[in-house]
Amino acid sequence: MILALRTDKPEAELYLYNKEVLIDTITWHAHRELSDTLLLKIDELLDKNSTSKQELTGIIVYQGPGSFTGLRIGISVANTLCYSLNIPIVGEAEERWLQKGLKSIVDAKSSKVVIPEYGSEATITKPRK
Repeated sequence: MILALRTDKPEAELYLYNKEVLIDTITWHAHRELSDTLLLKIDELLDKNSTSKQELTGIIVYQGPGSFTGLRIGISVANTLCYSLNIPIVGEAEERWLQKGLKSIVDAKSSKVVIPEYGSEATITKPRK
């Protein structure tokens, strides 16, 4: 089973594939709750489809551009899961990220770690003093 996630916008998306066949998907309004809900939603998707994390064979993650915090949270979770489960990870950007990611996973073209592509500098509030 392959898990795919996209966390660059207020609506987070999870996909579960068996090889290249879509099994199920979950979309929810995560916005500022992403760090609290992402792992719960991953567990919910896997449980709903009688699958465990140990049955995952790879993870595809949307790499950007998009929300600085959303990408950082989603990619950190994906990298951590892949490291702990010793499975491949693929990060893809732009419009056809999911199709390109599936092809890369199936063709065994993965990396050890995915780095976010924010698309621009992060907007950070300047200190008051």
